[in-house]
Amino acid sequence: MSAGQPLTLHVVGTGERLELSPRRLVIAGYTGRDEASVEAHISELAAIGVPRPATVPAFYDLDPALLTTAAVVEVASESTSGEVEPVLLRHGGRYFLAVGSDHTDRDLERSDIGASKAACPKPIGNLVTEIGADPAALDWDNVRADSSVDGWPYQKGTLSELRRPADLLGRLGAVEGDFVLFCGTFGLLGGEFVHGTYWRLHLELPGGPTLTHAYESKQRSV
Repeated sequence: MSAGQPLTLHVVGTGERLELSPRRLVIAGYTGRDEASVEAHISELAAIGVPRPATVPAFYDLDPALLTTAAVVEVASESTSGEVEPVLLRHGGRYFLAVGSDHTDRDLERSDIGASKAACPKPIGNLVTEIGADPAALDWDNVRADSSVDGWPYQKGTLSELRRPADLLGRLGAVEGDFVLFCGTFGLLGGEFVHGTYWRLHLELPGGPTLTHAYESKQRSV
């Protein structure tokens, strides 16, 4: 999303159209609420060559142009994968929730986590739900999330496993203007990354709505 090309989103239930041009795109990682489990996961990744993050949780600033609502995204490698994430948006002082995928190059992740995230587009659904002026108003712990890849279940859980938005925002520090924050994800049902091609994402809020997005990852022609 370059200057002059805002991301068009629609607010569920109101028909309102948002033209989002965020100043910052931040990907939060290692956001699990159980610190012992997060540490165990970091140790597992270190054993296969993924470097330990400088902080926990970790924050990676990326180019907002990586955001996309497209049904097909291009990647440079076969070794990429997506995941379901709650995505917090701030636009005009109001907060919204979207569903997204921190699509990542898993080979590059072994040498540089930030570069592995910057190597791939960041898909989000074009339907969002408004939270209001305070992200704490959302019943975060009872939001259900799941993902599938090529028709197979990939993740399933509730956001009670992740740090709440107020915690992440407090650690991130002051952010001016509009921004997008990917709030992290949870474990894989099979325990291993799948380098599939067709991804489906769901966030089900208590009493509705359900936010969905589907996209295909296609290797870029050389």
